[in-house]
Amino acid sequence: MSFSLELSPDLLHIRDWVHEFATDVIRPAAAEWDEREETPWPIIQEAAKVGLYSMEMFAEQSAEPTGLGMLVVFEEMFWGDAGIALSILGTGLAAAALAGGGTPEQMGEWLPQMFGTVDDPKVGSFCSSEPGAGSDVGAILTRARYDEANDEWVLNGTKTWATNGGIAEVHIVVASVYPELGSRGQASFIIPPNTPGFGQGQKFLKHGIRASHTAEVVLDDVRIPGRLILGGREKFEERIARVREGKKAAGQAAMATFERTRPSVGAMAVGVARAAYEYALGYALQREQFGRKIGEFQAIAFKLADMKARVDAARLLVWRAGWMARNGKLFENAEGSMAKLVASEAAVYVTDEAIQILGGNGYTREYPVERMHRDAKIFTIFEGTSEIQRLVISRAITGLPIR
Repeated sequence: MSFSLELSPDLLHIRDWVHEFATDVIRPAAAEWDEREETPWPIIQEAAKVGLYSMEMFAEQSAEPTGLGMLVVFEEMFWGDAGIALSILGTGLAAAALAGGGTPEQMGEWLPQMFGTVDDPKVGSFCSSEPGAGSDVGAILTRARYDEANDEWVLNGTKTWATNGGIAEVHIVVASVYPELGSRGQASFIIPPNTPGFGQGQKFLKHGIRASHTAEVVLDDVRIPGRLILGGREKFEERIARVREGKKAAGQAAMATFERTRPSVGAMAVGVARAAYEYALGYALQREQFGRKIGEFQAIAFKLADMKARVDAARLLVWRAGWMARNGKLFENAEGSMAKLVASEAAVYVTDEAIQILGGNGYTREYPVERMHRDAKIFTIFEGTSEIQRLVISRAITGLPIR
């Protein structure tokens, strides 16, 4: 039985292709769009033109047999710039929710609309968090009521911290149908474009990933056809019946999506960490103090050694989780959460050390490590905070109801 950690020729080709796009298109524009705090539509269109932002690319790499396809893409894109990369790839979370829970008919109708066309690219948005329900997804207050007379769902509530919220062509919204069942009574709903009662609330001005649009979305008596509950109403009601009978049922809507995407979030963090490490290494090999390269001093060299070790360790955990997910291996020890936890905290550590190595230069916006440091912090917060990841892991390894 052979064992190898080498990427296949196809994956190497994908990695190099995405790296070239990140080098030639994303990096030169990173500082500008960070300052503008606007969605970089021209760059999204460039990505669509070369086939990097497309439903086909997402489908091909998601189906890649080792499970590393999307992880390689995400690492290289976020190596380019986190804010722009999230603008281009943020649709992936909504697409993952649709692909993971939708019927074939729903996927066929709505996935293409999420991406649009080469000439007119669109984006998708997954809306779960609320002002009072971030890590505590069981506290979601957005309600969905079925109007049997009209075969419609009626949704009311406010979602917050939604990537592409309000500017997306298609939104996937998590809502509570049976509040008395907590998170098990939730479902996801497809909100078509230009739906009356659905709109954007405030747009957030953020510490990092500023080229990525983050906003509230408001649902005020939003009416959608009954068929737009993800997976279909019949399947949802069957699951609710099992829950009421005390039987096991599939996981609730928001967490099922996050569990699928945690390795990808880890890959994003690895990309940012690697970018900061590489910049700091290059700087240490050029910058001179006290008559020698600063990389010759142990104080700097040891930092670089720790940074490189953490980047590589994080990548290995991310790859393991991706391989396990693709090959049907259960995350018995919360391996997805491990990957996300270690990679996100590595990104914060490595970008912080990169600033330290650059000294005063690192603290200025003339050097990219300042932006990378701001971008890195979000990985310890979104799609499950580091504290939540530790809770998930500790419950998995002990079997105890840790609070």
